[in-house]
Amino acid sequence: MATFFLERTAPLPLDETWRRLTEWHRHGDAVPLTRVRVTTPPPTGPGTRFTARTGLGPLGFDDPMEVTVWEPPRDGAPGRCRLEKRGRLVRGWAEIEVRPGPGGRTRVRWHEDLSVRLLPSVFDGILARSGRLVFGRAVNRLLRQP
Repeated sequence: MATFFLERTAPLPLDETWRRLTEWHRHGDAVPLTRVRVTTPPPTGPGTRFTARTGLGPLGFDDPMEVTVWEPPRDGAPGRCRLEKRGRLVRGWAEIEVRPGPGGRTRVRWHEDLSVRLLPSVFDGILARSGRLVFGRAVNRLLRQP
């Protein structure tokens, strides 16, 4: 399994940061060559499922995920969400945490542990660095775009 962490400080209130990071369809705009389809009705909570389809035309793969922990921030307390990756190709989990930061800002922590079927563990370092790069850029875009 490849594990990586991201941390950011956003010049946004806690609730707005949470909203931008957990509106799943927005992730399709933030990750290149990816579309996201939410397959359960709103609102988001435990059991919400969505699929990220990454690829070009017929060449690509689905990354189905399910929300297993949903703890939105309340009254200035941190928020946390856990996603379980349930695909045939990509497995693992991701956790998104938001907490109050200095000066009304918000601290974001993204922790992900993933594996790709048939990819030997010798590639875990490359997979972790790639994940950090791709998701780091995606988090930056999500936080910049209202």
